[in-house]
Order: sequence, then structure tokens, then C-alpha cells
Amino acid sequence: MMDIAAIQTLTHQDMQAVNALIHKRLHSEVALVNQVGHYIVNSGGKRLRPMLLLLSANAFGYQGTDHIDLAAVVEFIHTATLLHDDVVDASDLRRGQQTANNIWGNEASVLVGDFLYSRAFQMMVEVKNMRVMEIISNATNVIAEGEVLQLLNCHEPDTSEADYLQVIRSKTAKLFEAAAQLGAVISGCQYEEAMAAYGMHLGTAFQLIDDVLDYSATAEEMGKNVGDDLAEGKPTLPLIYALKQGTPTQQQILREAISKGGKEFITDVLATIASTDAIGYSRRIAQKEADMAIAALTNLPTSPYTDALYGLAKFSIDRTY
Repeated sequence: MMDIAAIQTLTHQDMQAVNALIHKRLHSEVALVNQVGHYIVNSGGKRLRPMLLLLSANAFGYQGTDHIDLAAVVEFIHTATLLHDDVVDASDLRRGQQTANNIWGNEASVLVGDFLYSRAFQMMVEVKNMRVMEIISNATNVIAEGEVLQLLNCHEPDTSEADYLQVIRSKTAKLFEAAAQLGAVISGCQYEEAMAAYGMHLGTAFQLIDDVLDYSATAEEMGKNVGDDLAEGKPTLPLIYALKQGTPTQQQILREAISKGGKEFITDVLATIASTDAIGYSRRIAQKEADMAIAALTNLPTSPYTDALYGLAKFSIDRTY
């Protein structure tokens, strides 16, 4: 399987075109839109979602330019969700930098997020493909539902594993699904359903590893504060599993930590996560998702781009950032 460096090399030319288009379409006559938009877009993201769309389209021999436009659309939608997320979570650090809301305030972040959403929809319409519009509009709606579900689960220690998986499949994995699916759609091939399944499982694995890293990586590796999920009262999978497996005393501490938020209990929480093998369990669930993503690729035509899709599934599990 290709590693992430080889995948980036394979998609380099297309990604250059995507990045050029992103900067062109970010332009606004309103100076603050330009400032905030460029800051967040240039803040060191992995660009996995647009990369996934490019790999999908190229795996099926797509010859046009819509994959470049749609990759930019997907990145704009993702960036808009980050701006809104950081406001909701009151985050002050992302990708090792200050969040936009920490610099310009919540109002500017929300409104520039709205600009990015609306610019994405302008660009989507320009592709003039009804199926494309259906997939993207449905995805953004599901993502919004996922955000609300996550809000409802915040500070709720009785959140189940099934509840949490529903949140991440909506909030995170849905855009991965759309990106993979769109590459097949514009190629006019018969693999739309397989690519949608690949994207959904890949995105779920990716988010589960994010949850693991929140309790096991350093701040330098993650580009955000360790334990931020706990501080925000988010019951992610490691916490949910530890709560189920811990002793009565540990369960009481975890319930209070989730209910209150903050980092007052971080030492005890980390000790409970370690003693219950919550990290190992979460990694195993993530691996199952990655395996299902790989299984969805079984009948795809052989090419370096298909090899890269396999490699992306492996990267989603093996990464440390």
C-alpha cells in the first residue's frame, strides 16, 4: 500500500490546481472575509477530503475538470464546519495555531463560515449536474444534524456507543462519503455505491483515531490541546468504553468529568482509560471500519489511484496526527 507521502506525490498536480482554485474563489470585496478565509484555509490542514475526491475520479479514468471544482467545494464545506465547530466548542487552538474565533471573534467566524458554505454552493451549481447537487446538499444537511446531535450529547455521561457512532457518521464521515462518491458520479461509472461505502467507513475510522489521539498524542503531534474533548464535555468512544468497563469509583469520576467538562479530572480520566484498555478497544473499532473501507474497493479497476485509496485507509489508522 502507498504511504501518505506517495499519495500526496500522486495527487500533487491536481492538488495544486485545487489550491489555486480555492484561493481564487476565496476572494471577496469584503476584506475581513479574505483575512479569515485565507487564515483558516492556509492553516495546515491535510486536505484529505479533496484528495479523496481526486483519487476517486482518477481511479475511474475521469478526463474533465469537474473533479478540481468539486474538490474545492468539499474543502470549502469542511472549512466552514471547522469555523462553526470552533465557535460552538469555544476552542482556542487548531492545527497548532490560534483559532479564527480566538483572533477575530465568534461573530466573524460564524459569518465567514456562512460565506464559505454559500461559495461552495455557487461552485457546485456551476458543475451543472443534478446528482452532484443532490449528494452535496444532502451531505451538508446530515452534517448539520450531526452537529446538533453532538451538542445534545455534550455533558451527557449516558451517551451510548451507538449514539456516538451516529454522531461521527453524520458529522465527520458524511463528507468523506460524499467526496468518494462524487468522484464515481462524475466519472459515470457503476461504482458509486461502493465508493460511498468506502468514504463512510474511512471517515468513521479517521474520526475514531482522532478520538484516540485526543487522549494519547502530544499537543505538538495533534496541533491542539490534549484532553480538549474532555474539557468540552464530549463523551467520545474511549470515554464511553472506559465508563462501561471501569470500577464504580472510576465510573463516578468519569461521569462527573463528562458532566462538568474542564480538565480538573484529567489525571484520573487518563488513568482509567489506560486501565480499561479504552484506547486499544477504540483502535480495534477503528480498524474494523478501515477493513470495511478496504473491502468496498474489492472490485475496483487496478491502478495507482486504487492503490492510493487502499493506502489512505491504512493511513487513517496508523497516523499520529
